[in-house]
Amino acid sequence: MIENLTIKKFHEGLVEKKFTAKEITESYFKEIEKQDKTLGAYLSLDKETALTQAKEVDEKLARGELLGMLAGIPIAVKDNILIQGNKTTAASKILKNYTASYDATVIKKLKSEQAVFLGKTNLDEFAMGASTENSAFGVTRNPYDLERVAGGSSGGSAAAVAADLALAALGSDTGGSIRQPASFCGVVGLRPTYGVISRYGLMAMASSLDQIGPITRTVEDAAILFNAIQGKDQYDSTSIEGSYEDSLMDTNLERLRKFKIGLPEEYFGEGIEPEIKKGIDGVIEGLKNLGIEFKEINLPHTKYAVAAYYIIVPAEVSSNLARYEGIRYSRVDDVEFENLRDLYIENRSRGFGEEVKRRIILGTFVLSSGYYDAYYTKAQKVRRLIKNDFDEAFKDVDVILTPTTPTSAFTIGEKGDDPIKMYLEDVFTTPASLAGIPALSIPVKNTTGLPIGFQLIGKALREEDILGIGQMYEAANS
Repeated sequence: MIENLTIKKFHEGLVEKKFTAKEITESYFKEIEKQDKTLGAYLSLDKETALTQAKEVDEKLARGELLGMLAGIPIAVKDNILIQGNKTTAASKILKNYTASYDATVIKKLKSEQAVFLGKTNLDEFAMGASTENSAFGVTRNPYDLERVAGGSSGGSAAAVAADLALAALGSDTGGSIRQPASFCGVVGLRPTYGVISRYGLMAMASSLDQIGPITRTVEDAAILFNAIQGKDQYDSTSIEGSYEDSLMDTNLERLRKFKIGLPEEYFGEGIEPEIKKGIDGVIEGLKNLGIEFKEINLPHTKYAVAAYYIIVPAEVSSNLARYEGIRYSRVDDVEFENLRDLYIENRSRGFGEEVKRRIILGTFVLSSGYYDAYYTKAQKVRRLIKNDFDEAFKDVDVILTPTTPTSAFTIGEKGDDPIKMYLEDVFTTPASLAGIPALSIPVKNTTGLPIGFQLIGKALREEDILGIGQMYEAANS
């Protein structure tokens, strides 16, 4: 009943009374019970509330009330997004007892749409990682190969959607944390323009880069979910207003065929697995057959993106995670202390994992006197140059196409002892994040073996362009 279900199919089946929202929700919980002990996609479930939410949707339908597209859809939420009354741990021991006191803005919006929340999904601790191996509560495994990672940091959300443990999910993307696991798990992941979706109620990691976004089975579903959660928010001063309306669903072939897609030389060099290159070549050929023109372009500062990203992010991490001292939120159970200073030290030492500590220490260093200009200021200048590269490229092309990742999903433990190798997983995703522009990972169709994703990067506030081409590609390969 739930295999390969989409938001659109669910809505049509619900309205036509082929099934009830409660029946579908129960089916997802049965599947979670069957698979998730092995997969590890969820950190917590809220079955009682979810079934109550589903029942309310069914009752409204029985009364003849009109339902929106998202009414009754069973959705999973990354465990760094607050749902009032639910535990929100960010996959960290330091927050294992924390219960959210309010709803994130995206949750408020989805509640107003009558979505059903199944539970909270696993992630790398405080969203720091590319494999979901850094979770304090266990690794999430890839549904296609249980010996491989699901990607990160939104690995739980991507795995849940891929394994039919949720109809859709919310993730967060700082340097690729929606797109990379979406690629590894064969699902769709959208990082929107920075600010278009409110960050209020998202646990901050790197505030100038963090963005919430959808993980879904299809591009059309990503457009539906994105449209429901986007918009300016009085509680987030960095949020901005988009003007999308129905244009996100625009798959007008005549409009899309006029597009010119850029292929950046820097994304197709050494380091890409042959299967990735072959898959992307097939995507390009398929889009050419649909009448879209391609042009080779250059983004010369791409090679500095990972280095700049891993200076800016730890600096912001150092600042943002100062709040977890053991008083305002929750305390690690076995902390013993004689004075306030000992409490701070012991709580943070025992509560944070190795990757979190690494980034806090690095960030504190680059912000310290004598090093701020040498590292942080220089990284911000590089960030501007990367944005300028995209601005120049978009004078000649409408959209940019790249691989999402240089490799397919790697084995669990393969890169855990080498942070640099792990950081390089973000090599194709960090540039768009630094520039604050939208990017979409889409599964490459008709491939054998592990999933492969390709990435469409668009101009700021032009999600409709990448979503339109994505839907066009899906339609041609369905």
